[in-house]
Amino acid sequence: MYPKKKEQPEELYSQSISAGKRKYFFDVKQTKGGDKFITIAESRKVFDNETGQFYFDKNKMFLYKEDFEKFQRGLSNAFHFIETGEIPADSEMPAQEEERKDEFDSVISDIDNLNFNI
Repeated sequence: MYPKKKEQPEELYSQSISAGKRKYFFDVKQTKGGDKFITIAESRKVFDNETGQFYFDKNKMFLYKEDFEKFQRGLSNAFHFIETGEIPADSEMPAQEEERKDEFDSVISDIDNLNFNI
């Protein structure tokens, strides 16, 4: 008996955009549970010097509904920066950097509260 095929999410919408040597794919899919998500894929034609043939290099990311707003804001901020050179006021500090800043502030606060008897 053959192993059961893994069910693929249902595709609801698809759009491709050609951009020079690259092609971008935007697909909206739905899980069995009804949750919708987007896959964004990039495909580009690459020449392999060893074989002397072309192949397609593909990269894909998944974007889930709960992240749409943050993703859209981040992308918009990046576009704004490229166009103007200005860092948008609502740019968020990356989570790890913010955690490190909080730790640093805590250490500085602890040092400020130390009493040195000299």
